[in-house]
Formats: sequence, C-alpha cells, structure tokens
Amino acid sequence: MRAADLGRPRFLLTGRPWRALWYVALGALGGLPVLALVRGAMALETEWGLPVAVAGLLGMNVLLALPVSAAERRRLKIVDGRVAPSRGCPWRLFGYTLVFTTVIAVVDLVALVAALCAVIVPLSPVLEFVFEIEPIVNVDGPVSGPAAVLVGVVFVPVVGYLVVLLALGQAAVARRCLTSPEAWLADQVQELSHSRSRLVDAFEAERTRIERNLHDGAQQRLVALIMTLGLAELELSGVSEAGARLVARARSEAEGVLAELRELIRGIRPQVLTDRGLPAAVTELADRCPLAVDVRFTLPRRPCPQVELAAYFVVSEALANVIKHSRASSAQIIGSARDDHMVLVVRDDGIGGASPERGTGLQGLADRVAVVGGSMAVSSPPGGPTELRVELPWETPDFG
Repeated sequence: MRAADLGRPRFLLTGRPWRALWYVALGALGGLPVLALVRGAMALETEWGLPVAVAGLLGMNVLLALPVSAAERRRLKIVDGRVAPSRGCPWRLFGYTLVFTTVIAVVDLVALVAALCAVIVPLSPVLEFVFEIEPIVNVDGPVSGPAAVLVGVVFVPVVGYLVVLLALGQAAVARRCLTSPEAWLADQVQELSHSRSRLVDAFEAERTRIERNLHDGAQQRLVALIMTLGLAELELSGVSEAGARLVARARSEAEGVLAELRELIRGIRPQVLTDRGLPAAVTELADRCPLAVDVRFTLPRRPCPQVELAAYFVVSEALANVIKHSRASSAQIIGSARDDHMVLVVRDDGIGGASPERGTGLQGLADRVAVVGGSMAVSSPPGGPTELRVELPWETPDFG
C-alpha cells in the first residue's frame, strides 16, 4: 500500500482501507499497556516524586523495547507486505518504543474509536431494527437523528482516507526507526528490484498483447481489404479503366501497409524467435541486412523468454546502428556460453567512434540489458573496428 494508491478510483472499495484499519487497531492495543504505565507513573509520582516517576517510565520502556520493536516489524507487513529487517541501533529501538507507548498507541486508540463511530453511525438504523436496542444516535437539539446519520455517511470516506494516511505515516516512521540506515537502504534497493521485475513482466505482457492484437486484428482486416480490392479491380477492369486503376492503386497501398505492419510485428517479437530460438532469429535478421553479416552461434541451451527477447533486441538495434552510423562493409555476430552467462558480440569494420555518451541508441541498449541482469561494454576507437559485447544470464534474476 502506497500513498499514490489514494488517488486511484474506487480506492475505498478495495481491501487497503481495511488493512490500514487493522494496522491501527493493533497499534491501539498498545494503548492498554500505556494506561498501565501512566497509572504506575502517577503512583510513583505521588509516593516518590516526579524524578522517580520519570525514571520508572523510562525503565519500563527499556524493558519493552525489544518486544515492541519485534511486534512492530511484523505489524508493518499489514501495510506494505514486508517485514522490516531485524537490525537496528538499540537507542533507536528505545526511542521508538518511548514514542509508541506515549504517543502512537494513544493516537491509534483515538483513531480506532473515531473509525468505529464513523462506521456504526450510518448503520445505526439497521442495528436498532435488527437487535431491537435503544437508539444509538440520540441527538438533542436542532439536528435530528436521520440528519446525523447522513452526516456520518459523508464522513465515512473522509475517515477512511485519514486512517490510511495515518497507517502509512506510522509505517514509514517505524521502518526508519527500527532498521539501521544500511538496512533501510538495502530494503529500498530490494524494493526497487521488485519494482523493476514487475515492470519487466508488465512490459512483456503488454508487448505480447499488442503483438496479438496486431496479428489477429489489424493484419487480418488488411488482408481481407486487399482481397476485396482485388475483386473490385477485376469487376471494373472491363467497365471503367480509370476506376480499375484507382482500385489497383488502393490495393497496392494496402499491400504496402500490410508489409510495414508485418515488419512491425516481426520487430516486436518475431515468430521465428518463439519457434526456433535466438540463432535462427538472428540469422533471419542478418539475411535481411544490406551488409554482409557472418553469424556464429554455439549456445548449449535456450535462455528464458525475457533474456532471449532482450538478446534479440540488442542484436537488432546493434545492426541498425551499424547500418546507420558505422559506414561498415561487413559485420559479425557471435553467440557463445561462458560459465553461467551467455555472451553476445556484434563487431563491424566501420569507422568507429561509437559511444553511449554520444547517443546512437547505445545507452538504451545498456538499459535494456541491465533490466534482465546483464552487462554491456563497447569498444570503438576512432577508425574502428567497433565491438559491442553483452553478457546475459540464462535466467532473469529472482527478486523474491
């Protein structure tokens, strides 16, 4: 659960507000020990004075630091699905326990009562009818009971958002206080890794959906249109020569659009890559290249689909850069295995001078390789030759 989720439509209809309420309710349970602490401190102050009362309160918090911090780490899972690492400075644990027992638990208790009132007031007519009890909302004065119920209905979403914001704020404070800075940074890196993995999966799913829609939808309709135009051309051939020429021109344009669409679909994920793997797909790519391209692949097995697609994208873009910028007459593509990695080398005999800092798509290639856990190096001295070397894992990293 994140603050960005608050702006999404129907947020209150999801389970997130209820998880936030449960988080606050568990914090409110700490209000019971707080009352015991306050009563004990008041008794000490009455009998021994304020310094002794403060010392007793601090001593109780020292004893509660470890159990409270352990419980709070697990309570964090309700909000963001992750338990905080069990590493932290003792003084930070003590400070958080002191704040929890004196402020957070009390705030959670008040918020829980307010949330329950906000839920019960709109339901009061139903509860009174079902359980045959006295009126729950009994307002004396100019505001009637039904009007109070309507006001409660209005305040339900307001209280829901406030409870979520309170839970998110407390969770952020707890995570920062209960973990060391190094552990917090490691936790953030892990979350970024999770986000990157989810983005890769979402990107590939969207790519597959677009490819399927283009192949099964637009491409098939264009084929039908070309056939219809061909039939119209035959019908007009002996009747109107001008009309037949226009139809023939339209059919030629449609065939050109179909060819471009097929090229686009092939660029998204070529069918040969899915059916026969990376060597066959790269060989087909080299056959369509205007340069002489030597392809050599000695791979013991196929990588996972995400890595395979990234490798194909790298080779495709590298060849496009060779054609556009290198002034080369030939190129070479080598695929081999090294330890637990797949190594791709794209080499050309062009003028050199390629650099990620100068653009030419190399930085985008490096980013694409990094997404699947690989690395890329470029050697391109002035005058050439240029060599692009990419190392990719056989499987995408497991981010848990």
